[in-house]
Amino acid sequence: MRNIRWSMVFYVFLGLVIFVGLAMLMSLVSKKDSQQLCKELKVVVEGKETFIDQQDISKMIDQKFGSVVGKDLAGIKVQQIEEAIEMLPYVSNAEVHLDMDGTMQVTVQQREVVLRVINKAGREYYVDRLGKKVPVTLKYVPHVMVANGNISEGYKQPLEMVESKLVQDLVRIAGHVRGDNLWENQIVQIFVNEQRDIELIPRVGREVLVIGSADSLDYKLRRLEVYYKNILPKVGSEAYEKVNVKYGGQIICERRGNWFIDSLQMKINMKN
Repeated sequence: MRNIRWSMVFYVFLGLVIFVGLAMLMSLVSKKDSQQLCKELKVVVEGKETFIDQQDISKMIDQKFGSVVGKDLAGIKVQQIEEAIEMLPYVSNAEVHLDMDGTMQVTVQQREVVLRVINKAGREYYVDRLGKKVPVTLKYVPHVMVANGNISEGYKQPLEMVESKLVQDLVRIAGHVRGDNLWENQIVQIFVNEQRDIELIPRVGREVLVIGSADSLDYKLRRLEVYYKNILPKVGSEAYEKVNVKYGGQIICERRGNWFIDSLQMKINMKN
């Protein structure tokens, strides 16, 4: 008996008691969870857009899965509900959580669109930040850039990827403009002319800004800044009909009315 380490026996006994207690607690929690009824459905819709709301999600769940309120939590098909919500074209992600108090919470993240395209046939669609097409709805019109004109690419089904380089360029320009304090305020529309050159329509001034494509976009926009800072104040907003920065190293200004062209060779410091 002298060789027995009673402190070790005590700690072993204490460990067994804790283990048995935890096992009993988990068994009670599991039993309660399996018998717990859903008392409430809460829907949270996140994102800048309002394509859909809480009522849209609740109605969709009721239609496809029946009313979840009053059902056993264990019988609610969480994964299937998440997948069904994510099939909606305006949703990028959905998560469903069941709480022990009987609450089913659904959190929905909406897609963020950056561009509205109206092709030459009059077909409209949105494009999100990932380049996926989102259908137009009468319920909500987001405040995003509109691109129209000589655009061939149309819309077949929700969430198909943008295919043509032209529309990819339009999305790239819209995304760039949206994050820039100067251009987000100044550019109100994108137009594709008959030569398939991209034109920017400014908020202030009557001249059309021709950039051609989204290639070397930062460089082209810096040359447009040179125009606004150094040329426009000298000639006024009525002098030119078009300002073309499509070609490297030049700002080509087409005078209004008599089609006289000023070709201004600009040496731009790339560090500025």
